[in-house]
Amino acid sequence: MKINTRLTAYLSFLTALTIILTRILSIRIPIAGVEGVRIGFGALPIIFAGVAFGPLAGGIVGALGDLIGYFINPMGAYMPHFTLTSFLTGFIPGLIVFYVLRRCRTLPVIFIAISVGQLITALIMVPYFINLLFGVPYQVIVPPRLIGQLINIPLYVYFIKLLLNKDAVKVKKISARTSC
Repeated sequence: MKINTRLTAYLSFLTALTIILTRILSIRIPIAGVEGVRIGFGALPIIFAGVAFGPLAGGIVGALGDLIGYFINPMGAYMPHFTLTSFLTGFIPGLIVFYVLRRCRTLPVIFIAISVGQLITALIMVPYFINLLFGVPYQVIVPPRLIGQLINIPLYVYFIKLLLNKDAVKVKKISARTSC
C-alpha cells in the first residue's frame, strides 16, 4: 500500500463515516444485557476500504474506527477483542479481492469476499467474544446475527459494486485496478 495524501484523506473520511454509522446511526438490540445485534451500515465503509484500497487499508479503517469511536462514544468498557474484529472486517475482504482473486472486482468476487469476511467476523468471532466475555449463550446470539447478515451482505455487495462502478472514489488513481 503506497501512502499518499489522497489515500490518507479517503481513509480518514471512511473512518469518520464508520464511526458515525456505527455509533450514532445504528439501532442496538440488547440480548441478555449486552448489545446482541446492531442494525446499521457501520461495516460498509470498512469493507469498502478493504475492497477498494487493499487489506491493510480496510484493517486500518476498521481498527481506527473502533478505537476512535470508543473514545468519542463509549459503550461499556473497552474490549480489544472487538478492535481485532473490526480490523479483520476490512482486512479479510481486501485480502480475498487483492491476493486470492487477483484484484478482480466482479459481483461474484465481491460477494464471496464479503461473505467470507462477515462469516468469520460477524458470525464466528463476535458471538464467541460475547459468549467469552459476557456469558451469553450461542443459541441466543447467533440466530439474530445470522438473519442480520443475510440482509446486510447483499446490501454491502450492492453498495460497494455501485461505488466502484460509478468511480465515486477514483480508486484506479490510488490503487492499481485490473479487469478480469
